[in-house]
Amino acid sequence: MFCKNCGAEINENAVACMSCGFAKGTGEKFCSNCGKEINPGAVICTNCGASVKATTTVVANGEQKSKLVAVLLAFFLGSIGIHDFYLGYNKYGVIKIVLTCCTGVGGGIWALVDFIRLLTGSLNTDANGIELKKEF
Repeated sequence: MFCKNCGAEINENAVACMSCGFAKGTGEKFCSNCGKEINPGAVICTNCGASVKATTTVVANGEQKSKLVAVLLAFFLGSIGIHDFYLGYNKYGVIKIVLTCCTGVGGGIWALVDFIRLLTGSLNTDANGIELKKEF
């Protein structure tokens, strides 16, 4: 694997390139498969034919959120918005807690909707836009 910013070889388990400091999977100058320079805006590397799209998303702590955990939280604790807090949608979590406390059912309806959205894939990112890790 190669750095997409400087073209240096990097370890597959590395979070960032040791040569330039860019996060793994970021940059647009070099192919992450072969390390050769690529044309700006290209969809494939003309040297090796690999896709130039970002293949790795790096989060501050180095991990993506789990889709399975989000689904289970939405199913069991969704009416109080626990899955929203897990995914970083804190405003929605607070709204669901308030609705559930005031009406007894408001958050439960949204929890069911979010549960279905998680299962169908229409809700597949956290609040930072990082794709959820698919484990099922």
